Amino acid sequence: MENRLYALVNYGHIEIHLKELMDAQQISRNALARAIDTRFEVIDKWYKGNVEKIDADILARICFVLQCTPQDIVKYKKDAPD
Repeated sequence: MENRLYALVNYGHIEIHLKELMDAQQISRNALARAIDTRFEVIDKWYKGNVEKIDADILARICFVLQCTPQDIVKYKKDAPD
């Protein structure tokens, strides 16, 4: 097996902006969790922006209840070049 050197590429990152939408609509994490039929812990991760993998079904339910689009919640940000 040969040794290879790999360069790390800075692809940017994803930001979750659910907190802002929920605060604007004055909906609690408990209320949203009940409305979309999921656990509080799931919404809490989204609220705090700690989502590791985006579940499209959860995102669709959130959008339905908050009457928004995925683009309102999920944002791609380019990182500054090194």
